[in-house]
Amino acid sequence: MPRGSQPLPNNFLDRGVLDKYMVLPLSEDTIHATYVWIDGTKEHLRCKTRIIKFVPKSPADLPLWTYDGASTFQEHETFSDIYLHPVAIYKDPFLGGSSILVLCETYYKYNDQPTESNKRKSCLEIVKKCVKDDPWFGFEQEYCLLGMDERPFGWPVMGYPSPQGPYYCGVGTHFVFGRQIAAAHLRACLYAGIKIYGTNGERMASQWKFQVGPSDGISVADDLIMSRFILHRLSEEFGIMASLAPKPVSGDWHGSGCLTDVSTKAMRQPGGIKEIENAIGKLSKRHEKHIAVYDPQQGKDNALRLIGIFCTSPIGEFSSGVDTREASVRIPRSVADTGSGFFEDRRPSSNCDPYAVMEIMLRTICLDE
Repeated sequence: MPRGSQPLPNNFLDRGVLDKYMVLPLSEDTIHATYVWIDGTKEHLRCKTRIIKFVPKSPADLPLWTYDGASTFQEHETFSDIYLHPVAIYKDPFLGGSSILVLCETYYKYNDQPTESNKRKSCLEIVKKCVKDDPWFGFEQEYCLLGMDERPFGWPVMGYPSPQGPYYCGVGTHFVFGRQIAAAHLRACLYAGIKIYGTNGERMASQWKFQVGPSDGISVADDLIMSRFILHRLSEEFGIMASLAPKPVSGDWHGSGCLTDVSTKAMRQPGGIKEIENAIGKLSKRHEKHIAVYDPQQGKDNALRLIGIFCTSPIGEFSSGVDTREASVRIPRSVADTGSGFFEDRRPSSNCDPYAVMEIMLRTICLDE
């Protein structure tokens, strides 16, 4: 472990013991299906594994399952059983072979209504209404690696690393902590079938970012949720934590966001910059409504990050501009030069619900709702 990092309990387990059991032969029709869902915090993920005896061709082939919502902050009065509805299937990079990861929506069992943390259902309805606009989304997910003491991985126990400057896209032992996790995560997501297209070290030591998309439809949000699950599972194996906290370290250090790239068919056409400017005008009139859904705490988490410095805009103000990272919404220089493409909303927090972000974005710029 670099310098003062304190390992988590998993570091003390002998992985060689597990390997002895993981190589035991199983019949070809024995498939591990790990169901994954968002719990009642509207942020954290849960999972449970079942064995199925067939290869599913689509999520509809998979059985519904239930779990105890009273243990996941999702109970509804006296009714705690919640249904898991499979909606997307990914290859399992942890078990390999025919094993799968299954992304699920959650529904109260007693009335078959979506739970409060199930933002996917309403998002999908809005996505279907906007088919003619052919919207594309991309998510740039920032995160921080932490030790057991919840200090960033590799930081000195009684102090701080050198100030920000050498860490962004850095190279070298003194500047890069945890590259093994970022590299393993990239490969695991590619194996799973996630449309991930890159990763890099960020401005704070032990802070990283990966990019998912751009994709159309609901799949880009599905991919982001499953990529977060894979990140947390990988962190278990390395014995440290991956934090999606918007401000993991107070003081003169960058926070973490989930920058959202947005494009419609009209924006991608020649002269699309006018459509981008029109969309930004609409966003400027609904700034408070967007801030209220851009983190699970209705703006409280983001208030720690959006302070007008460290590549952020003040949370109470809306701003936009070309090639400025201290604006609410940025138009990349390449887009301004070519006159078409996409814009980047820099306000969503690192722990945002991507379905909620997509839904309010489409309501604002496509449906004028």
